[in-house]
Amino acid sequence: MSQYTDKPPAYSPYQDYPPPQQSYQGGAPPGYQTGAPPGYQPVPTATPTYSQTTVTVQPVPQTTRVVVVGGCPACRVGVLEDDFTCLGVCCAILFFPIGILCCLAMRQRRCPNCGAVFG
Repeated sequence: MSQYTDKPPAYSPYQDYPPPQQSYQGGAPPGYQTGAPPGYQPVPTATPTYSQTTVTVQPVPQTTRVVVVGGCPACRVGVLEDDFTCLGVCCAILFFPIGILCCLAMRQRRCPNCGAVFG
């Protein structure tokens, strides 16, 4: 059981409030000057002009190149190996101290994959 038997007041969504009162009638408030001070001349303002610049950025294609040091320039698969020529080996044996320098100077590079010989 409820001890309150009175119903609440009716709900009114809008209430009438008195309008705000103004202390002056239109225009500027008392003590406020309107207009420009004497001798004032406005400075002419220049309207800035803008030009449209379009910048197009093109992506650089990413190509991965693997450079193999000593790779075969002919087949691009094999790796060049050093070989000594028959004349270089003969010079090394016959002219022993100086022949080794001749043997090293006359070596050639050969690809084991394609058989190409580079001097």
